[in-house]
Amino acid sequence: MPKTSARLLSLLSLLQARRDWPGALLAERLDVSPRTVRRDVDRLRELGYPVVAMKGPDGGYRLDAGTELPPLLFDDEQAVALAVALQIATTTGAGIEEAAARALNTVRQVLPARLRHRVDTLRVTAVDRPAIRPEPQVDSDVLMAIGAAVHGREVLRFDYSPVSGPVRATVGTSEGCEGTPAAPSAPPTGAPTPMPPPRRVEPHHLVTWGRRWYLVAWDLDRDDWRTFRADRITPRTATGPRFPPRELPGGSVAAFITARFRGIGATQGPDGVGGWPCRGEVILALPAAEVLRHTREGIVEELGPDRCRVVLGSWSWPGLAAAIGRFDADIEVIGPPELASAFAHLATRYAAAGQPRAAPNP
Repeated sequence: MPKTSARLLSLLSLLQARRDWPGALLAERLDVSPRTVRRDVDRLRELGYPVVAMKGPDGGYRLDAGTELPPLLFDDEQAVALAVALQIATTTGAGIEEAAARALNTVRQVLPARLRHRVDTLRVTAVDRPAIRPEPQVDSDVLMAIGAAVHGREVLRFDYSPVSGPVRATVGTSEGCEGTPAAPSAPPTGAPTPMPPPRRVEPHHLVTWGRRWYLVAWDLDRDDWRTFRADRITPRTATGPRFPPRELPGGSVAAFITARFRGIGATQGPDGVGGWPCRGEVILALPAAEVLRHTREGIVEELGPDRCRVVLGSWSWPGLAAAIGRFDADIEVIGPPELASAFAHLATRYAAAGQPRAAPNP
């Protein structure tokens, strides 16, 4: 019996490794007869694994999708990766924290002692950055409905709730991204609230950004690309017809989303910082290696042991000047003039802030 059990696990592992297995090759890999392979396949079926037999000259087997979840088999690296992923699931914003905790406990209970020790020594504490208000949670059923429409390339119809409360300045042409203009004021008390018509889109990607979920889609009514916050989406039950995929601006969803949150098109300049509304160039009295440790975007070019050329972008000229000033080093502005003016403006403001405040009159 132990030999048979070990062989069943080996067979299951092989079936998970590739889609189709000729019966003769399975017998060779397991060092058994084709008849024994057929018996072991029957045993796996009794355990709930949907192993499908393929007809043909060679014959073979395939592990197919079933109606229930059978026992799973993971190798060491997969088991550790799954445990770590479940520990950080609380930062996804998908409302699956409790389910992830229960799944982690289930996985941990069946781990071998050597793997349980590795997982227990790697305890991850997921801490979100402080927020003024709680981040909205997305119902997992909504994510599944959106994901199914993306996968099936089917037109998605959904109701899109308005933004509750004020938000920051407009960012690009996104629907509900960070900075979409605030929704119109509510109608007078007693007046019926008009229901906007459902949106019709060709869904292309479901993405996460800053602990929020977004749908990237082609809006059929506005004839343009849009991003929608998933926590404001209520899918309609029926999806529309299938559609051929369009080419996303920027060449990739990462470039598209990054550009949209910068408030510009998806094009990227040759210097790597294209797209920011304000872009400037300075020389800092710091080694290039020191600057590179504290900047994730832009260009840093070494000019000497203690000098480097830096090209950065930002939302505004004062914001760019402040970002450069945080390096606490002498600055030589190469251009443009707007950046030099921003430094002068901040210098005046900071000088005034550094003056002692007059005592209030009694």
